[in-house]
Amino acid sequence: MLQNRQAAVSFIFITLLIDVIGFGIIIPVMPKLITQLTGETLSHASRIGGWLMFSYAFMQFICAPILGGLSDRYGRRSVLLFSLFGFGVDYIFMALAPTIAWLFLGRILAGILGSSFTTGAAYIADISTPKSAPRTSV
Repeated sequence: MLQNRQAAVSFIFITLLIDVIGFGIIIPVMPKLITQLTGETLSHASRIGGWLMFSYAFMQFICAPILGGLSDRYGRRSVLLFSLFGFGVDYIFMALAPTIAWLFLGRILAGILGSSFTTGAAYIADISTPKSAPRTSV
């Protein structure tokens, strides 16, 4: 049982690490990408970048409960893998985007499928026992 729990925690850690590394790689590239696509100044590109982040966060806010229900029904691991697939598609959209609309489409798709942190936390809660849970003092 301990071996399965350690494998699950390793899977969750690697999944979230891939997610965070991908996000960390794209953030510094985003302003230059937007200026190349729009031909606008960096100031305008920053505004568009803010809207891109908002569209991602808003879609995640709307769809995270839906994906939480799907992870209850179909399993946490499959939803985590599907979420990573969605991020992969988003990064392909960003790399090949001919227009700013494609960037928005990719970020919206990533927001819809971006449940890796919430599903990962639920996965940890599922495999934790009361003995292994951190103690809090109130």
